Amino acid sequence: MSFIEQIKKQAKADIKTIVLPEANDIRTLEAAELVLEEKYAKVVLIGDKEEILELAKTKSLKIEEAQIINPKNSSEYEEYVEKLYELRKEKGMTIEKARELCLDPVYFGMMMIKCEKADGLVSGAAHSTADTLRPALQILKTAPGTKLVSCFFVMCVPNCEYGENGTFVFADSGLNANPTAEELSEIAISSSKSFEQLVGKKSQVAMLSYSTYGSAKSEMVDKVVEATKLVKEKAPEIAVDGELQLDAAIVPEIAVSKAPGSNVAGKANTLIFPDLNTGNISYKLVQRLAKAEAYGPLCQGIARPVNDLSRGCSAKDIAGVVAITAVQAQTM
Repeated sequence: MSFIEQIKKQAKADIKTIVLPEANDIRTLEAAELVLEEKYAKVVLIGDKEEILELAKTKSLKIEEAQIINPKNSSEYEEYVEKLYELRKEKGMTIEKARELCLDPVYFGMMMIKCEKADGLVSGAAHSTADTLRPALQILKTAPGTKLVSCFFVMCVPNCEYGENGTFVFADSGLNANPTAEELSEIAISSSKSFEQLVGKKSQVAMLSYSTYGSAKSEMVDKVVEATKLVKEKAPEIAVDGELQLDAAIVPEIAVSKAPGSNVAGKANTLIFPDLNTGNISYKLVQRLAKAEAYGPLCQGIARPVNDLSRGCSAKDIAGVVAITAVQAQTM
């Protein structure tokens, strides 16, 4: 069973309600049809009902089972306005501004989650990462004990003997441009939890660099070395090692010569990149050249499940992220 099929099976065990605020995008409606057909989540679409149904008709999409909510005539609109005002008034929020924001589908969706009317949200097909994460952080806040929000991808590489049968977590591949050693350690800890939550296997965390065990010297290498030390201090239960080159991290034969005695080298499944350049380039490279399935950017560190999408995503991609978001909601 593939990673995403296993995720869907898990999602069906405890059905969650996921908000899709970009209902004016045909890919979102196509994804809603896929989700409803396979019955692994309930779907809420935000927008004008007539417009959404007209758009669905253009492709004969069956979305009748989706709940469609227009903020303009929602019975919960005033409740959400008041709640948003109370949440943000110390930050300068006015009741007028709250009224304006609650008409925005993403903000309305976040308020649904805050008020426990929904379990998670998936957006980003037609919005920037900032447009998705800003309201999430303003309304839902960070998870308890979490110092940093970061993004990761689940990469599923076909016919691959490395990682967990070709499945990896890549982080941070979507948000933090040049994390410090402290931030990199937080990304590693969150990513370890995400791997175990979604894949159901023990994470093996590799702190990646162009150096292995001091084979090169620079400030860039020093950052990864320090981050590795911090992870071991903060979360000694995590299997982590670094700094490691990619081949030493995932190829057993190379690990023997480059990192003898390592408890992670040669079997890493959770890859922590030193900056966003390497993380983002790497996931796209593996996706395109190895024909890997790439699920994300998925968010970690937010109090409730909110996930971003690449603006180049397909309906199948959105449906897959809905399943992942539902599984995340089961454990929150």
